[in-house]
Amino acid sequence: MSERAPDCLKCVHFRITWDPAFPRACNVFGVKGPRLPSYEVYVATGRHCPSFELKAGLK
Repeated sequence: MSERAPDCLKCVHFRITWDPAFPRACNVFGVKGPRLPSYEVYVATGRHCPSFELKAGLK
Protein backbone atom coordinates (compact mmCIF):
# COMPACT_ATOMS: atom_id res chain seq x y z
CA MET A 1 0.00 0.00 0.00
CA SER A 2 1.17 3.51 -0.81
CA GLU A 3 2.49 5.81 1.90
CA ARG A 4 0.61 8.74 0.32
CA ALA A 5 -3.11 9.37 0.30
CA PRO A 6 -4.75 8.76 -3.07
CA ASP A 7 -5.71 11.78 -5.16
CA CYS A 8 -9.49 12.01 -4.85
CA LEU A 9 -9.68 14.18 -7.96
CA LYS A 10 -8.59 11.14 -9.99
CA CYS A 11 -11.03 8.72 -8.35
CA VAL A 12 -14.27 7.49 -9.95
CA HIS A 13 -16.06 7.81 -6.59
CA PHE A 14 -15.23 11.50 -6.08
CA ARG A 15 -17.85 14.14 -6.85
CA ILE A 16 -18.44 17.86 -6.48
CA THR A 17 -21.59 18.93 -4.63
CA TRP A 18 -23.77 22.01 -4.98
CA ASP A 19 -23.33 22.87 -1.31
CA PRO A 20 -20.70 25.66 -0.96
CA ALA A 21 -20.00 24.67 2.66
CA PHE A 22 -19.42 21.00 1.73
CA PRO A 23 -18.18 21.00 -1.89
CA ARG A 24 -16.31 17.66 -1.99
CA ALA A 25 -17.85 14.21 -1.57
CA CYS A 26 -17.22 10.48 -1.87
CA ASN A 27 -19.93 8.14 -3.14
CA VAL A 28 -18.44 5.09 -1.37
CA PHE A 29 -18.09 6.44 2.16
CA GLY A 30 -20.85 9.04 2.05
CA VAL A 31 -18.38 11.69 3.19
CA LYS A 32 -19.18 15.29 2.30
CA GLY A 33 -17.05 18.23 3.45
CA PRO A 34 -14.71 21.10 2.71
CA ARG A 35 -11.61 18.86 2.54
CA LEU A 36 -10.85 15.97 0.22
CA PRO A 37 -12.62 12.75 1.24
CA SER A 38 -9.31 10.85 1.43
CA TYR A 39 -8.26 13.16 4.26
CA GLU A 40 -11.52 12.58 6.12
CA VAL A 41 -11.16 8.80 5.72
CA TYR A 42 -7.59 8.95 7.05
CA VAL A 43 -8.63 11.01 10.08
CA ALA A 44 -11.50 8.65 10.88
CA THR A 45 -9.71 5.32 10.31
CA GLY A 46 -5.97 6.02 10.47
CA ARG A 47 -5.59 4.35 7.05
CA HIS A 48 -5.58 5.65 3.51
CA CYS A 49 -8.70 5.14 1.42
CA PRO A 50 -9.06 1.47 0.40
CA SER A 51 -11.72 2.19 -2.26
CA PHE A 52 -9.69 4.39 -4.62
CA GLU A 53 -10.30 3.55 -8.29
CA LEU A 54 -8.53 5.51 -11.01
CA LYS A 55 -10.84 7.16 -13.55
CA ALA A 56 -10.67 5.69 -17.04
CA GLY A 57 -8.06 7.38 -19.24
CA LEU A 58 -5.89 8.69 -16.37
CA LYS A 59 -2.46 7.59 -15.23
